[in-house]
Amino acid sequence: MTDHKPPRLTGDERAVVTSLLAYQRASLLKKLDGIDNAQAAASPIASGTSLLWLINHVADAEAAWVLRRFAGHAETGVGDHEPTIEAAIRRYRAVSDESDVLIAQSSLDELCRAPDSEPVPDLRWVITHLLEETARHAGHADILRELIDGSTGR
Repeated sequence: MTDHKPPRLTGDERAVVTSLLAYQRASLLKKLDGIDNAQAAASPIASGTSLLWLINHVADAEAAWVLRRFAGHAETGVGDHEPTIEAAIRRYRAVSDESDVLIAQSSLDELCRAPDSEPVPDLRWVITHLLEETARHAGHADILRELIDGSTGR
C-alpha cells in the first residue's frame, strides 16, 4: 500500500478542516481495499474490533453528528450495520456525501438543531469532532490491517 501524506493547506478554516476530513475518510477506506468479507469481519485483537465494525461505526458517528444532531433529520440509519464490506463502504460513502452537502450549505457558526447536551455545539465543533473520530479509527484500521495481512500505509 502506498503511503499518502495528508494535504498541507492554507486558506480558510472550512477548506482546511473539510480537506483533512476527506483525507482521513479516504485513508480509512483505503484500509479496506483488497480484503474479503471474512478478513473484514475478522478481529485479531481481544476487543473484537474488526475493519467491518470500524467502517460501520464511523458511518454511524457521521450520521449521528451531522445528519441527526446538526441537521435535525429524524431517521439516520444509525445502528443499521451492514453485513458485508461492500455494503458498509457504500453506506459510509452515502452518509459522507450527504454530510458534505449539509456542511457546504451551512455556516460553521450554525448550532446543532437536535443537540443531546449543553452547551449546544456548532458545525465547526461537529466537523472537528468527526475529523478527530475518523482519524482515530483510521489509526485503528492501520493496526488491524497490518495484523490481518501485513499491509501498511495511509
